[in-house]
Amino acid sequence: MSYLEHYRLREQPFSIAVDNRFYYDSRQHADALVRLMYAASERKGLAILVGDVGAGKTTLARRLLDQLDDAQYESALLIIIHSAVTSEWLLKKIATQLGVQKPADDTPSVLTQLSQRLIEIHEQGKKAVVLIDEAQMLNAREVMEEFRGILNMEIDGQKLITFVLFGLTALDAGLALDGPLAQRVAIRCHLQSFTENITQDYILFRLKVAGAEHNPFTPGAIAAVHRFTEGTPRLINTLCDNALLEGFLQKKAEIDEALIQEIARDLKLSTRLPAAA
Repeated sequence: MSYLEHYRLREQPFSIAVDNRFYYDSRQHADALVRLMYAASERKGLAILVGDVGAGKTTLARRLLDQLDDAQYESALLIIIHSAVTSEWLLKKIATQLGVQKPADDTPSVLTQLSQRLIEIHEQGKKAVVLIDEAQMLNAREVMEEFRGILNMEIDGQKLITFVLFGLTALDAGLALDGPLAQRVAIRCHLQSFTENITQDYILFRLKVAGAEHNPFTPGAIAAVHRFTEGTPRLINTLCDNALLEGFLQKKAEIDEALIQEIARDLKLSTRLPAAA
């Protein structure tokens, strides 16, 4: 027996894996999605979304990618995994993702290939959109200059490509390495942490998707979850998942505030709060 049977759940409600079924459409996430779709549909060139660790940036990036209809968009999602990315590597990766066959070895030739491909996409009546997650790792001036060069590609006064960058707030500092590029940001969104009411709605929503017949978290427990996680979605998931497991092990019918405090201490989340005076 697992906590799924104990709490009568079909599946884990607080997995940190990205799953669109569990996408919580908060007001700020919905607003951000509308703004970023506007940037893509109107060929705005450059849009960014920033937020703290665990705020839901990657979830929103994948949600946006799903919304970009293949009939209207040629789209791709790149995830940056280290900060040693060069402008040459990035250019080739963008070209490959947008359908350039066998990118050349030198930058001028790759730029020519990419320009030709973008014109083909335009002539097909489609829009090229590249989403880049963890974009704060692109912190080299030469990379930002490469973005600016690609954004100069236009036809009939329209941008041939739109970039949507997702990252930590440090992304702003990266863009500032190239002043003219920073001035080209057409749309900027900032994901904030959840309020206590939204934290409660988020928890109840995920429980419902997972098939819960009732909410095992007491009001005090939910308030404690918000207090220890400061409304950060990823931390909410981690704390609630651990609480369900511990509640099962202790054969508890309800998850109360005391149990949340215990789990928060184990996860070192109590250090996120100021010490009592």
